[in-house]
Amino acid sequence: MSTLDADLHDKQAQDQIVLGVLDAVDRDPSVTQRSLARELDIALGLTNAYLKRCVRKGLIKVSQVPRRRYAYYLTPQGFAEKSRLTASYLAHSFSFFRRAREQCSGLFASAAAAKQRRIVLLGKSELAEIASLVAREHPIEIVGMVDAPVGAELFADTLAPLGLIDAIVVTAVERSNDAYGMALALLGPERVYAPALLRLHPPGSRPQSEEPV
Repeated sequence: MSTLDADLHDKQAQDQIVLGVLDAVDRDPSVTQRSLARELDIALGLTNAYLKRCVRKGLIKVSQVPRRRYAYYLTPQGFAEKSRLTASYLAHSFSFFRRAREQCSGLFASAAAAKQRRIVLLGKSELAEIASLVAREHPIEIVGMVDAPVGAELFADTLAPLGLIDAIVVTAVERSNDAYGMALALLGPERVYAPALLRLHPPGSRPQSEEPV
């Protein structure tokens, strides 16, 4: 993953946490930091930090209530930011689905044209789920969806129970470079495919380009 991609991923993750905080406060002003941490599945200290950040930015105001507790309320700016982040999240999700669908469809068409029918999806992820749906539109069979093992020497053993394999489509979002390298080492470039949105490329070649959205 490039520095730009990593920064973008971090920004999106942070935006999702902020959206989660604003949504929780909007639903229940008496929400506690502990319950919010459980809902967002993040550490209590991180929850506290995001709440303070939202307060500093004027998105949330805090009022003390009886029994030494606090109530959180969205400000007009907070409501506006929640709407913006929601729209951004939905737009990003739709854009990802559209690109993934189009690119997986193209890869499956290429595999079918090469008479590669039995295909493994390498990497359990949202991308793999989309690929599974798209595969139904092509004369191919998804014989398995597996995660790449940590060690390359275990890769062939992981695939062995699936029987004959004609090709691999990389759908790993995390450790995608490792998964791609293992697949290439096992089957060679003619039988390994990867959606352009993963920005993977064989060693020594230029990165794949992706059409702007």
